[in-house]
Amino acid sequence: MRIKDILSPESMIMELKAKNKEDAIKEMTDLEVATDIVNDEDAFIKSIWDRENESTTGIGGGIAMPHARNKSINKARVLFAKSKEGIDYNSLDGQPVHLFFMITAPAGADNTHLQALAKLSGLLIDPELVEKLKAAKTPEEVIDLFEKAETKKDEEDKKAAEAKKAKEAAKAQGSSDDNKPLIVGVTACINGIAHTYMAQEALIKEGKKRGIEVRIETNGSEGVKDKLTPDEIKRAKGVIIASDKKVDMPRFDGKHLVNRPVVDGINKPGELIDDIMDDKADVYHASASDKSEESSSTEKPGLWAGIYKNLMNGISHMLPFVIGGGILMAISFIVENYGGGAKSPAFIFLNNAGNLAFAFMVPVLAAYIAESIGDLPALMPGFVGGYMAAIVNGQFQVNVQSHATSPAGFLGGIAAGFIAGYLMIGLKKLFAKLPHSVEGMKPMLFYPILGLLLIAAIMFYIINPIFSGINFAITHFLNGMGTGNLVLLTTILAGMMSIDMGGPFNKAAYVFASGAFANDPHSTTAAILMAAVMVGGMVPPFATAIGTTFFKNRYTLEERRAGVSNWVLGFSFITEGAIPFAAADPGRVIPSCIIGSAVGGALVGLWHVGVPAPHGGLWVSPLAGNIGGPSHILFYFLATIIGSIVAGLIMSFWKKNAKDDPDE
Repeated sequence: MRIKDILSPESMIMELKAKNKEDAIKEMTDLEVATDIVNDEDAFIKSIWDRENESTTGIGGGIAMPHARNKSINKARVLFAKSKEGIDYNSLDGQPVHLFFMITAPAGADNTHLQALAKLSGLLIDPELVEKLKAAKTPEEVIDLFEKAETKKDEEDKKAAEAKKAKEAAKAQGSSDDNKPLIVGVTACINGIAHTYMAQEALIKEGKKRGIEVRIETNGSEGVKDKLTPDEIKRAKGVIIASDKKVDMPRFDGKHLVNRPVVDGINKPGELIDDIMDDKADVYHASASDKSEESSSTEKPGLWAGIYKNLMNGISHMLPFVIGGGILMAISFIVENYGGGAKSPAFIFLNNAGNLAFAFMVPVLAAYIAESIGDLPALMPGFVGGYMAAIVNGQFQVNVQSHATSPAGFLGGIAAGFIAGYLMIGLKKLFAKLPHSVEGMKPMLFYPILGLLLIAAIMFYIINPIFSGINFAITHFLNGMGTGNLVLLTTILAGMMSIDMGGPFNKAAYVFASGAFANDPHSTTAAILMAAVMVGGMVPPFATAIGTTFFKNRYTLEERRAGVSNWVLGFSFITEGAIPFAAADPGRVIPSCIIGSAVGGALVGLWHVGVPAPHGGLWVSPLAGNIGGPSHILFYFLATIIGSIVAGLIMSFWKKNAKDDPDE
């Protein structure tokens, strides 16, 4: 499809009457409705403003590109409009807009339409074309300008493709002499219609000016195009991310990387390229738990690997609610005890803020487990399922008929997330063979209605009655544990924190404790379990810090330097600080840390040390006094110190003397 197929004289306004942004959008929309491009004016204007409120589509240089893609649109079309005087459109450069391109695409637009829209967007990077468009007098002249620009672009693309093919052939024969530096990148915007491709074109053109090869992967309405290869990423000097949405990042680990909004790719390509070439960009390091989607293997992950990945996606999104809400609630208890009681304004404010965050915890957990499995359409059913798991006979009375006596809670939320995710996969398969004409109805009608109906029925009649009983039994069991069983449990949980230091065992222990805490933040036992996993997680970094400080001859200079930072990491409950030591000598470091963590956890259970906060390490030690008095602060420190010393001594005496470091 050519650009002329999405341009039409009837969809052009050669002189806008509007004098402000609101009137301009309304005037263009009126024409879209009059020409049968839009079937629901109110819905369309709302979608345009929703996009504008995310970030202005006035991209600078006198151009604005308002755009939408939804079911209120009948045809893929570009409405062209001009304003001689210019309109204040809240553009990024603060200058008035003279040229408007209102881009519309129906929810089920096919790739040919999207490719034409992408090509048109890319052409608008050319300042010469922009100036000619400003001077154009008739719709026919506008179309002619785009036709000529498109033909020129096609010729350039053809030559570029031939050059790339010749380069690959020369490389295969070992005779390539191309020593140009390479920069790779990704461009993406929320709707993926215009900005994505304009940023790609701007970066590539700027690279050519500077004698730099630039390869850009786009993540637009058609999905990922021009996907970067592992070899290109490896060879690249740096990476430019110009995106307003999530990008597969871990594949860029170890590369100098600039991460900016997509409009910076359009307006500041030279600045982004200079940041890479001048080594001003920071080196990107992927976290240990990140899983790159990039893989040279087509083999699907195993069952448990998939379950773990989906669960961790939910937990990673849930943790800010747990940590923020839990710590504010814990601080409110201190205020209650020492600062005015339960009626003090400070207590009421802090406790309410913490409880509000906690109210979202299980719904967010379930929503993002579901989203990891079934993509965006599964998010809403997962959220509702998680919410149904979190409440009992409250205002909404979702469990009245199922006679639930306790929320399904954390476990019910996990179940809701997995069920919602796989429900959506099933619905996608069920509707896969529907006619193409109803493609746009699936995400806007079929998935949300049926997804909500099915997850609500399953939660209402099956999951809530079962898991509320299980949850009640677990909570009752934990709260009724004697000292002996409690010590055994805290020993196991704390020891698990050191097995893989941030991996599945570590996460399982933390999730168990935080789940108990989430189900009942006022529970003494839950606070003790939280204290145990925090002590267990602090021991490895503290143990390596102790070893490198007092047994220097057993550690290399590099390890001694890393040991210094582990004092702070240990204090902050960041277990991963010990990973480099464990990777270098797993046979000694990991068993030593497990023993030390287990000792610390046993002391927590024996002394009934409780910390009613889900994170924070020793920074939250003042909160320990809420469980049994101020003395518990001392016991919390002692359990951590004793466990760390035990691990540090075993590790250091077990290790052999390090070889002399020539750099010392």
